[in-house]
Amino acid sequence: MYDYTLLERLLFRFPSFDHQKMKSELDRKTILITGASSGIGQAFAFLLADTTAHLILVARRESDMNAMKSEIEKGSATVTVFPADLRIEEERNGLLAYLHQLPDGLDVLVSNAGISINRPIIESFDRYHDFTRTMAINYFAPVQLMLSLIPLLEKKNGQIVNVSTINVLLHPFPHWAAYQASKAAFDTWFRSAGPELTIKNISTTTLYLPLVKTPMIKPTLAYKHSPAMSPVHVAELIGHALYTKRTVYKPWWLFLGQVTSLVFRRPIDWMVPALLKRKERDSRNG
Repeated sequence: MYDYTLLERLLFRFPSFDHQKMKSELDRKTILITGASSGIGQAFAFLLADTTAHLILVARRESDMNAMKSEIEKGSATVTVFPADLRIEEERNGLLAYLHQLPDGLDVLVSNAGISINRPIIESFDRYHDFTRTMAINYFAPVQLMLSLIPLLEKKNGQIVNVSTINVLLHPFPHWAAYQASKAAFDTWFRSAGPELTIKNISTTTLYLPLVKTPMIKPTLAYKHSPAMSPVHVAELIGHALYTKRTVYKPWWLFLGQVTSLVFRRPIDWMVPALLKRKERDSRNG
């Protein structure tokens, strides 16, 4: 179904998905999807085409979302396109103003928008903006949205789905400082807020994902032949979360990485610089 290799089928074993249960759960609900114009957000929006949900698609690429709207509304769902660059506070404020005037309120927030940067620190000395823009979309944007939308979600016994990464649960990797710090910041915020949201009858779910075959990973050549999840598969995990209220999804093998990160932290701290030095030396000699 997902055009997986044998290895990918082994790595990405998750609970089976029941489309009818998802449809019954989401019919007539209002669902906000950030990062909706491609990848996971796009796949999830198309998954809901045969529901009677009202989908609010948010991303920068308005033309792409308008094309999605035309296709999705051939089914029974209705779509509102709201173009916004969530890195910019003024545009986040505009989105929130629109959401607060919705006559039917808001039932679900799928927090999917994000950015990834793979760049060594020594190449970042004059690129402070890499860190500010990464924090803006991966941390400040979802925090501001949720602080404003929690009262709306509370009225509807709503749900928040946070699309995260396995990196926040593992030993940090070189060259990913901006990305990992921003994703870890929001993961900590969301886990801290979770119990408070629960007593407000707001369900929370976090998907800790490995590589996913989205446009975001294309600039990293090392990922070209790496095992990666299908966005459609991730969309179904989101759908599964919405009818089961499951709080966490992560690959079955992630615990091995977590144990390794904890038990072998000192050897890793010693080995990684050695590997970086060797790579730098080979690059100079090559």
